[in-house]
Amino acid sequence: MENNKKAISAEGGIRIEIDPDSGFCFGVVNAISKAEKSLAGGEVFSLGDIVHNRLEVQRLEELGLRTVEHDDLPRLSGKRLLIRAHGEPPSTYREAERFGIEIIDATCPVVANLQRIVADAYRSMAECGGQVVILGKHGHAEVVGLAGQTQGNAVIIDGEEELDAVDFSRPIYFLAQTTQSLDLFGRLAEKIMQRSQCPDKVTIRDTICRQVSSREAHLREFAGRFDAVIFVSGHKSSNGKVLYGVCREANPRCYNIEDCGELRMEWFDGCRSVGICGATSTPQWLMEKVAAQVELLLRQKS
Repeated sequence: MENNKKAISAEGGIRIEIDPDSGFCFGVVNAISKAEKSLAGGEVFSLGDIVHNRLEVQRLEELGLRTVEHDDLPRLSGKRLLIRAHGEPPSTYREAERFGIEIIDATCPVVANLQRIVADAYRSMAECGGQVVILGKHGHAEVVGLAGQTQGNAVIIDGEEELDAVDFSRPIYFLAQTTQSLDLFGRLAEKIMQRSQCPDKVTIRDTICRQVSSREAHLREFAGRFDAVIFVSGHKSSNGKVLYGVCREANPRCYNIEDCGELRMEWFDGCRSVGICGATSTPQWLMEKVAAQVELLLRQKS
């Protein structure tokens, strides 16, 4: 997929620009590429939505991808199952083997590496009576996969208000879900060091993906350059919620949509420029579709 800067001059000289750095991250590109290649050989089952974008999921469903949940595994004997970029806990692989399911592993390499780090951290903490603490969204697929490396014993926190779940009298190994905020991780790491009864036995390991985290500063700058900004992302995307918040802080006239049908004419009152951007789960083709629809609306408005 190409992610090139695209500018359109709409009626009346209004500029529409698609952010060249928005859209799928490497992990999502890798997962979708594996899915498309596998689908050439027939039906494939994805364990959960392959990407948190309804329209991209629909596109792949038309090619033969079927979304299933963990409860469906017993009926998939002899079938092919795709593990999406978020990854899965070891128990999922054991179940697949038990039911004779062929695994197509599309776990993001960054996530797979983090799983190994968490497993090593858990072993080292078990030896000294410590605990693994992970900054992450409760119930998120990636976090479930990470917790699975600790047999479910990791302490999951998603903000400062949950730090009381940590036992500060014991050694701590603190890590983060790959898509977490760098600022939040830094603040919590500082709080953990301050509250620990043995700071010399606290390990802080920044495991946040820089391809994702670097987008915050970029989007803040991008959103500030336009009269209005359309942020395109699936409503189930955690990354989308975070990045939309960044854009909204930089530009109050930033609007979050999943598809063109949500666009509103009044959003563009008095606009001379419109920026189009999105989450790591937003396909380039969808941002281009939105840009074309914005152009059409502006022509109708003039």
